[in-house]
Amino acid sequence: MRFSIVKTLQLHPPAAPAEQLLLDKLERKRLPKHVAVIMDGNGRWAQQRHLPRVAGHRSGTKTARSTTETCARLNIEALTLYAFSVENWRRPKTETDFLMQLLREYLRREMPMLQKNNIRMRFLGRTDELPKGVQDDIRDAIEQTSGNQGMVLCIALNYGGRAEIIDAMNAILAEQNGHAGREPITEESLTRHMYTNGLPDPDLLIRTSGEMRVSNFLLWQIAYAEIFVTETLWPDFNRARLLEALVEFQKRERRYGGISEGHAYPENSARVVGK
Repeated sequence: MRFSIVKTLQLHPPAAPAEQLLLDKLERKRLPKHVAVIMDGNGRWAQQRHLPRVAGHRSGTKTARSTTETCARLNIEALTLYAFSVENWRRPKTETDFLMQLLREYLRREMPMLQKNNIRMRFLGRTDELPKGVQDDIRDAIEQTSGNQGMVLCIALNYGGRAEIIDAMNAILAEQNGHAGREPITEESLTRHMYTNGLPDPDLLIRTSGEMRVSNFLLWQIAYAEIFVTETLWPDFNRARLLEALVEFQKRERRYGGISEGHAYPENSARVVGK
């Protein structure tokens, strides 16, 4: 029997009629455990409105708040937001300085919401390379939310998927240094050394702004993620757009490289391979 989440979910502010229709379609047992988001389109959003790029980034923090709170109230286990990549340092210094300051403001401003929704924070990336003030605020946010038992909110900051794999490999080699015999590296041992250790791999990867690429994001973890791309720019990715992505996710058949019995080839049927 289909079990909707509607009766137990309380959104703030309350769901609009269009959002309620989407909520009616969702089934609790088929929600993703981990949602990852490439928050793209802030600059274009600002450009379309003849505003400076920083206005788009600031508006995007409101979307981050809505997405975080909605996912927490849906009892999704983890949400990862791609905030700043290792490649983003190539942007003008005025913009990167603003983004670092905006992050600090975000952590302070959103702390009441995080605590209210029982959200625990983690940060993925080479955070030791960030400005000292940012590192201090990161440590404070982790400490303040460490006792929370609800959704884990991961902020990918100074993050790169290739860098993460390199860091994991170096951590394994450091552990094995001086040992008489080195154990072979396996998927399990590498996974234990990734930034996301202890979290489920993303089931759903959302990318806003219509770009068809993963941009060096969670390369190891998204091997079997369902990908949802929307033309909507990140500042316009409201709660209804998030619910649409979740409804679409529940329509997908997840086979992880296999097929169900009903889709198996009949014993004597012709097969086309590698077409």
